[in-house]
Amino acid sequence: MKLRSAEWFEGRDELGPQSRSVLRTLGWTREFFSGKPVIGIANSWSELNNCNLGLREIADAVKRGVIAAGGVPLEFNTISLGEELMKPTTMLYRNLMAMEIEETLRSYPLDGVVLLCGCDKTTPAQLMGAASANLPAIQVCAGPKHPGRWRGRQIGSGTALWQYLDQYRTGELSEDDWQALEACYSCGIGTCNTMGTASTMTVLSEALGMMLPGSATIPSADVRRLAVAERSGRRAVELVQEDLRPAQIMTRAAFENALRVYAAIGGSTNAIIHLLAIAGRLRVPLDLDDFDRVARETPMLLNLQPNGTRLMHEFDAAGGLPALLSELRHLLHLEALTVGGHPIRAQLGRQTHNDPEMIRPFDDPLHQAGALTILRGSLAPRGAVLRTSTATPELLHKRGPALVFESYTDMLERIDDPELPVTEHSVLVLRNAGPIGLPGMPEWGSIPIPKKLLMRGVRDMLRISDARMSGTSFGTIVLHVAPEAATGGPLALVQDGDQIELDVTARRLTLHVSESELQRRRAHWRSPVSLHRRGYPRFYQEHVLQADEGCDFDFLRPRDDEDLAFVPPIVGRS
Repeated sequence: MKLRSAEWFEGRDELGPQSRSVLRTLGWTREFFSGKPVIGIANSWSELNNCNLGLREIADAVKRGVIAAGGVPLEFNTISLGEELMKPTTMLYRNLMAMEIEETLRSYPLDGVVLLCGCDKTTPAQLMGAASANLPAIQVCAGPKHPGRWRGRQIGSGTALWQYLDQYRTGELSEDDWQALEACYSCGIGTCNTMGTASTMTVLSEALGMMLPGSATIPSADVRRLAVAERSGRRAVELVQEDLRPAQIMTRAAFENALRVYAAIGGSTNAIIHLLAIAGRLRVPLDLDDFDRVARETPMLLNLQPNGTRLMHEFDAAGGLPALLSELRHLLHLEALTVGGHPIRAQLGRQTHNDPEMIRPFDDPLHQAGALTILRGSLAPRGAVLRTSTATPELLHKRGPALVFESYTDMLERIDDPELPVTEHSVLVLRNAGPIGLPGMPEWGSIPIPKKLLMRGVRDMLRISDARMSGTSFGTIVLHVAPEAATGGPLALVQDGDQIELDVTARRLTLHVSESELQRRRAHWRSPVSLHRRGYPRFYQEHVLQADEGCDFDFLRPRDDEDLAFVPPIVGRS
């Protein structure tokens, strides 16, 4: 087998000694590394990202596995996308991280890679980059954190915070209560222990076949997390030897399996954008209609916050994804290949389904079908998204007058104003928060309930935006409206008092304004002027696609099969 890295390390001219000297400076002899597969370890560890803090120890375990299997591990750091501290949103930098992964794999002497992910956008960014590079790859996640406890109940990451925030805003929780909750909320390292975006994406990575079976749900502090990291390091070497690559794993069949799992877990709406982007890198056909079709056909089985009551460690104890797949067996493409080298059929039944309240039987689901709804209509010609499983049933067919916020700042300034002209029948609209508008499409779609209504006991309203929302959030919230307001989509033309209608049964989102009136408004509409005159944010605005295409950069999506070819570097003097 001719190794890609041999072009660097086996040369007889000056390139060979130069390249080999790099490995010698690590304390390795030529006998140790000569002729062996070189496995990169892409580590997104950072003290700026508490979700990924466990990845240092995980990287060491991966190295042990690589060495044991006869490979040479080389760890490198990447940008780390941490939701809590990175503003305005990590989504702004997902594509940048994907580019970094792809170009590192292109330019360095690596035969394969182990991708260490954790917080929300790190998982799809790595898969996007690995898909484009198409070198043998396997992914390992940081794992969900252990739950804290407050007032006798487990604290679900994000979800509990949003629940208690409303109580704090109305004065039901004191300042001391709020600080006590904060102390319990800070319960350790790892990703959110609810079915937020991090958990959704790692489970979907496993469903796509890019993680070892059962590995997505193992808690961050569990010793099995290190064991699976070591096995993944071993497997990375074998993937190189077998020449098994992401394009052979992440096929149309694999994506259809992932959509089934997505519907069954009631996953974060952010996953729609990420799966579209990953599929786009491989020219795998996938669109919003696929999500809607599968959601109609697939019941939601997982009793996990924010859809249900349980947390990720309980999902893991119930058998994790293999147990869930067993319930979906008759809907899956069982011959889809995984990084384990076997079809997904081989992992079914490995785990005993031992908690029917956690993973519900297929014929006794948590929700019959439709955990997700794709909406279209005059307000969203290219589509919008509703996480139906967390919405209020009484609001699934709703018509009311719009109350428009021009921006996030406008919303923050007015939302608690006692004079705000809003009732429980209003439809809250936030615009100019889409991919181009801010830029980056932050998780601002979960518009707070106006304080005057909170005080009256209102806990949910129909809310609509071109933004995203946290996967840990809940409510009747329509997101990802496309085209976005900043490009002149219909959302840009909505005015206070306009009647908006949501009809989930009909899959419609309608702005009840005549076409002639919309044309009159459009004639007076002006595109927002970007604050970014230079730099990466300006670059992002000029090249990002809309939500229904995954918000990737236009130049990163291959236009034809020839674009899929990975162009290697000329290996010579630098």
